[in-house]
Amino acid sequence: MNRLIIGFIVVAMLGWVASAILTAIHFWTIPLIPDGAMLRGPMLVITSEWAYIGPIPLATIGAVYYIAMIAMGALWLSTKNPVIERVLLPVTAVGFVASLGFVYLQIGVIGAICPFCMVSAAATSILLGIELYIKFRGGAAQQPSVEASKVWASVFAATMLLTIFAMWSLTILPLPVGGGA
Repeated sequence: MNRLIIGFIVVAMLGWVASAILTAIHFWTIPLIPDGAMLRGPMLVITSEWAYIGPIPLATIGAVYYIAMIAMGALWLSTKNPVIERVLLPVTAVGFVASLGFVYLQIGVIGAICPFCMVSAAATSILLGIELYIKFRGGAAQQPSVEASKVWASVFAATMLLTIFAMWSLTILPLPVGGGA
């Protein structure tokens, strides 16, 4: 069970990377795209009317979601508190249903795919799968918890390195700049 929870944390970190990249695109690339630029592919998805709740990019909400999943996963691993399992399951179930809706919007409405959005949808699906598997195997409490200092130090370091990677990736992605898409 401990390996599954570690897997949960790793998958949440991958979701975090995808959401962090998308959030950075919303903040630093989209404002530079001239009005009327012809966008296609992922940028069509990222700039669509469905990519926001009010002024907030869905990617930013996703980033907050994944940071919460990373923290809850670390807490789960270090405490094995069954309350965490009970809280996580409905939260990721809602995330999964939302991801299904977002995938439908990409394929059925917008007609374009955003690879980072699909990574996020896959991550949420895997998170829910891990939780369901652990639940139906009797819960994580059947294994001893992992020392908190090891869990939190590792999770912090890995999340910071992945954040640096996500920001660096913006320098190599084929993003539109000033002159169009």
